[in-house]
Amino acid sequence: MAAIALFTSLATQSQVALSQPAKVTIAPQFSPNPLQVEGVGGGDVAASTIVGTSATQTGPCSGFVNTNPDHVLKLTKFFNSLNLQVESDEDTALIIKGPGGVWCNDDFDGKNPGISGQWQAGDYAIWVSSYRKNHSPNYTLRVREDR
Repeated sequence: MAAIALFTSLATQSQVALSQPAKVTIAPQFSPNPLQVEGVGGGDVAASTIVGTSATQTGPCSGFVNTNPDHVLKLTKFFNSLNLQVESDEDTALIIKGPGGVWCNDDFDGKNPGISGQWQAGDYAIWVSSYRKNHSPNYTLRVREDR
């Protein structure tokens, strides 16, 4: 099944706190694989405050984020093996809240965070945090389906 990808881009870093999250909708067998979405992370709220925990089985809920997520990933069906990874020149962390719980990670691949595994259908709020309060690191979020 072909993927439907809808992007809402952020024009400037100063708009990040007020912007709606960038929305992406995918189904199994989406293309291109990996799908890449650019973003600007960080904020002034502790990530652990947003998700209600300081750590998950996948890692710590570290850094600072905005109240609104950076992205909302809508999965139209179950994915047996999906990988989300952030690539940035700066040290970031990844926070995901969706069906079945909360997942956080730091340093999945070097300083870049990532989450891999089976994913239920539904909406996932995604934040990319900065370790410095009110700092806005640029990043690329890569969404890859292992086929």
